[in-house]
Amino acid sequence: MLELNKVHCGDALKLLKELGNGSVNCVVTSPPYWALRDYGVDGQIGLESTFEEYIKKLCYIFDEVKRILRDDGTCWVNLGDTYSESGGAGNQYGKFCGKNKIEGFKKYKGHKVSDYPSKCLTLVPFRFATEMINRGWILRNVIIWHKPNCMPSSVKDRFTVDFEYIFFFVKQKKYWFETQYEPYDKPMNRWGGEKLKADGVSTWDEGVGQDTYRSRNMRPNPLGRNARATWSICPRPFPQAHFAVFPEELPKKCIKAGCPENGVVLDPFTGSGTTGLVACELNRNFIGFDINQEYCDMATKRIKPYLEQTKLQEVLNN
Repeated sequence: MLELNKVHCGDALKLLKELGNGSVNCVVTSPPYWALRDYGVDGQIGLESTFEEYIKKLCYIFDEVKRILRDDGTCWVNLGDTYSESGGAGNQYGKFCGKNKIEGFKKYKGHKVSDYPSKCLTLVPFRFATEMINRGWILRNVIIWHKPNCMPSSVKDRFTVDFEYIFFFVKQKKYWFETQYEPYDKPMNRWGGEKLKADGVSTWDEGVGQDTYRSRNMRPNPLGRNARATWSICPRPFPQAHFAVFPEELPKKCIKAGCPENGVVLDPFTGSGTTGLVACELNRNFIGFDINQEYCDMATKRIKPYLEQTKLQEVLNN
């Protein structure tokens, strides 16, 4: 078993083999997207010549994830799409190179996909999700991560994309899940306060009201309504990280819903370490992997104060 609350540097597939069966409660991760960016590391995922090869390689990793995940565990995967024969990100982005030095990513030219017209979406996220189902995973939700402050686009022949997908997978029909709530978005006078009033008057449903039902107790849940599957979360910059940084609210939603307190959260593509940081904040353990030593060092430095604070609190409590 690898050490908990630590970012381990190395290939995700090899490191996963060092974890025992059913040793992790929850996986929250965002793998490198296909054919978009060259991170300059040997063995990196995302530069395969075909999306079939990319998905195959990625699913080999998630086969191991399935093994190490508890039977009641949850798995959350953020994955973006790619256009056929589109270039990847160039020097307008950057990568972390130590001591806040920012260096441009190598320009990646993209791939012409066989039998696909240029400029056509390759639907890689859904091909990945389908292959995961073929390998025995249960897909519970396709969550839309809406980005209100998305990066502007100069394209003039399509709409600007302001969302990505998050796939929520489980191994079995019964799994650990804590229902999440959000505020009601309409006034509660539909219920007439303590009771549902059959008076035909309501602003909740545009004045339609309830005049065909008997009066009865029907108080709304004081916690709010069940959370929806569209999450509007603004990406937030982290100056020391490469550009692909989770906003903290994103893994927070996944972890709160899919991992019990003191459970173990794994991110096999840790990057800047946001998942691990949030796990610490929520009183969960974490394990992180990344193939890039500089990212591992950055994530470790970022998470260290939270781990030290937790240890200090444990000493004070004892």
